[in-house]
Amino acid sequence: MIFASDLDQTLIYSIRSIGLPLDSPLVMPAETIEGKVRSYISIQAYEQLKIIAQEMMFVPVTTRTVEQYRRIELFQERIRPQYAVTSNGGNVLIHGEPDPEWNARIRRTMLHQAASSEEVQRIYRKVVHGDWVLREDLCDDLFYSILIERERMPLEDVMQLADVLQQLGWETSIQGRKIYMVPCTVKKSDALAHIKELAGVETVIASGDSLLDRCLLDYATHPIAPRHGELYRVQESNPGTFPYPFTAVSGALAAEQIVAYAASVQAEALHSGKLIAKGSI
Repeated sequence: MIFASDLDQTLIYSIRSIGLPLDSPLVMPAETIEGKVRSYISIQAYEQLKIIAQEMMFVPVTTRTVEQYRRIELFQERIRPQYAVTSNGGNVLIHGEPDPEWNARIRRTMLHQAASSEEVQRIYRKVVHGDWVLREDLCDDLFYSILIERERMPLEDVMQLADVLQQLGWETSIQGRKIYMVPCTVKKSDALAHIKELAGVETVIASGDSLLDRCLLDYATHPIAPRHGELYRVQESNPGTFPYPFTAVSGALAAEQIVAYAASVQAEALHSGKLIAKGSI
């Protein structure tokens, strides 16, 4: 059994998205950069996650680069997963180190099924420019991350750009203060399917909040999403769009319900006699 979860705004939360006072006794630091806490996790979610990581295969899944993932001391010092997915599926980490064969496979599919990053950059810069754009990065030489001033972003123009990029094999996702432009062949679900095959398991519990997580949740046998983020906004605007459940609360406390859901799926498997041992179902 695998519990695969997106990280930012699903399990761990930035200062902007935590939804609780920073001095709340309910949360603890998850990531610290140069002595400053950059993200938090609910203490209750952390304690339950520790148990889950001991009893089933926990796989962090993130759009963060390999370097950015390694900044999260929560998953470097406290909980150390055997597998992790970074770079939106472009990298699979095994015991903390990227699998070069998987990365090479992804790059081969990009060559044949998506426009080059150079072509995409030429196109998006016709729209994504000006003083509302704070920084742009080509992440792990796979996809673009653009830091923006969200309130000044010309939404209609960006959505039209997304349609153009879709025709070129690239997906666009707006998450908080960032725009992601990702080749459609770089998918979290494909990386998880690779791990699932390596581990020889069948049951997959998955959680995530953004449109880049949709493939992950669609792939899972037991999906769940937090009551915030891109997926929830789409669900609110068009009820019934997604067939998976959403948590009853938003912010950092949503992580508690997500982890509790994973534990309940495991408990049900144990009760029914389907779960034999860690890493098998």
